Amino acid sequence: MKYTGSCLCGDITFKIEGEFENFFLCHCEHCRKDTGSAHAANLFSSTAKLTWLSGEENVKTFDYKSSGHIKSFCPICGSSLPNIQMDGSLLVVPAGSLDVDVPNKPNAHIFCSHRANWDEKLENIKKFQELPK
Repeated sequence: MKYTGSCLCGDITFKIEGEFENFFLCHCEHCRKDTGSAHAANLFSSTAKLTWLSGEENVKTFDYKSSGHIKSFCPICGSSLPNIQMDGSLLVVPAGSLDVDVPNKPNAHIFCSHRANWDEKLENIKKFQELPK
């Protein structure tokens, strides 16, 4: 499979060739903090190849206290971007950074013991197709 992606401002673009083995929704404190949301949604591959199409020199990578919690992002718009982890053996791709449909459905929620207290029964709240008036 081939996938393309970019940051919000479009300064950084990339392609990925290969398959994703896992798609996890992570609720750990670090993922909640760096996404500003209930969880991160990341695709994982040990075989897919990442190629930067534009802006590679601008990609910033942050390794929280050298803990292995790694986030790459665009310094202009702040969008999350793919990165290589575990000594080059794991490609981690924020699902929302892709410009194409993701064929995978999430495999699991992980670090649920760290879930935000407001992240419960969200399927029961009102839904709007656009910003409510």
